[in-house]
Amino acid sequence: MYQHQTVLLAPTVDALQVHDHGVYVDATFGRGGHTRYLLNQGQQLKVFAFDRDQEAIMAGQELLEDVQRQGQNQLELISANFEDLQEELVQRQITAIDGIVYDLGVSSPQFDDPARGFSYRYEARLDMRMDQTQSLDAYQIVNTWSYGELVRIFFRYGDEKFSKVIARLIIKQRGQAPIVTTSQLVDLIKEAIPAPARRHGGNPAKKVFQALRIAVNDELGALEQSLEQAINLLKPAGIISVISFQSLEDRLVKQIFRQHAQVNVPRDLPIIPPDLQPELKLITKKPILPDATELAENHRAHSAHLRVAQKLH
Repeated sequence: MYQHQTVLLAPTVDALQVHDHGVYVDATFGRGGHTRYLLNQGQQLKVFAFDRDQEAIMAGQELLEDVQRQGQNQLELISANFEDLQEELVQRQITAIDGIVYDLGVSSPQFDDPARGFSYRYEARLDMRMDQTQSLDAYQIVNTWSYGELVRIFFRYGDEKFSKVIARLIIKQRGQAPIVTTSQLVDLIKEAIPAPARRHGGNPAKKVFQALRIAVNDELGALEQSLEQAINLLKPAGIISVISFQSLEDRLVKQIFRQHAQVNVPRDLPIIPPDLQPELKLITKKPILPDATELAENHRAHSAHLRVAQKLH
């Protein structure tokens, strides 16, 4: 049984200001931490929980049965990517929601299951798929994508300054035999990065593995689409809470929130017309971070940033 400790649990859900008879979405169900907490905040709630990882949906069946047995709230687990948020909800006659929460990145069970190939700490086939029904995996990227494509994702998604050297070595190695496992790739990355650079910043494979995971799962593209849909679905006064764990995600969330919170009108306009009012109000000007207690108890909380915004109209 894999343990998953939900990061920033209370601040994320409490920010939604859950009220009875509300309609809420957990866009990243994982092992159900936020959903379980949310369901305890009110009565006659409708909660829709999304996850593209079939293992997460299976693990959520016990919670689903508990909710059905208690009968005071409704829960539906939706096996889908959150980029299909609006389509899936409209199919269920849901066109407006009171709140939505995102807990981005990889869950502890995904990281801690060696067979999933997410971690450079375990020997496994290169995989990294959150949705295990999709065809694209890390093996395919490492062994078939061009030098230029590899350099682009390593630099853009991993901020890896040795992207070119690593990509060049990958091309050379796979010309002799496919790169099949996580440990093969880790060894190759260590070989590519100069010894002085390997002495700082943790495992030298960390950035490339992050980049591959983002590319395999189109994490940034899916997030952008999903956030735009979520903002559109929110009722007036509805709230969106987003936890991110790396700078690319956090920057994207911040940019989308700010874009919807801006007013672009002439300065000398005495009153802003209703149709030019901003769509969102930023509840968090700066991200909420885990407190000292949470940081001490959960090492995966260290990079967590929570941003919250409210729909105005």
